[in-house]
Amino acid sequence: MPLSVPLLALALLALQLGVIVALRYLLVSGLFAWLAARRRPDVYRPADPAKKARMARQVRREIGWSLLSAGLYAAPAAVAFAAFEQGGTKIYLDMAAMPLWWLPLSTFLYLFAHDAWFYWTHRAMHHWPVLFRTMHAVHHESRPPTAFASMSFHPWEALSAAWLYPVMVFLVPIHPVALAVVLSIATFMAVTNHMGFEIFPRAWVHGWFGRQIITASHHDVHHSRYNSNYGLYFRFWDRWLGTDSGLRERF
Repeated sequence: MPLSVPLLALALLALQLGVIVALRYLLVSGLFAWLAARRRPDVYRPADPAKKARMARQVRREIGWSLLSAGLYAAPAAVAFAAFEQGGTKIYLDMAAMPLWWLPLSTFLYLFAHDAWFYWTHRAMHHWPVLFRTMHAVHHESRPPTAFASMSFHPWEALSAAWLYPVMVFLVPIHPVALAVVLSIATFMAVTNHMGFEIFPRAWVHGWFGRQIITASHHDVHHSRYNSNYGLYFRFWDRWLGTDSGLRERF
């Protein structure tokens, strides 16, 4: 179905969604940054004035890049939302339209697709120097990353992922409840994996859960070594392709 929405209306919708994404980022990242500051004051509130000033500059930079990313993520989302209002997407409101088991399966499929796209693009940005310099270096300017770094991307990197879910709603049926779960998981994982400490119990991280799911213990190794642990949600791509460097034990 062709999308017939005035350009100004689409721009206003994108602005509204951008504000929502930005506020969600500030709320969730701010909350976890506050928790992290209580757990790791040496990182978030160092006593040394020079280190404290450097961290303050880093956090301001992370927030600035993240707010820009929020606007870029909102643009394709606005197109998808406008299409949904005209019945042009695979988003369904009637629970009876699909079997109940499709709710968790569709949630997994969206996360799986995001994880696969992230792994391969992330790995490419690290293996091709020109891509790293032009797209990914901004994210790795955070040393160490904080909870505010979850969306701290160069615009080219933000655009490389911003289209994925908006395109998927045209291809894979999903209920708004499942979509909300997907977006909540994406936000939670992005923020907690950059906090600088492990939020999950040690028994989980070093048990079955941690062998399948990426947490801060896994992603922090990536920020230290750069050449491994490229996954987003699941560890199987890294394990299958020999890029898994394990966990950060100090967490």
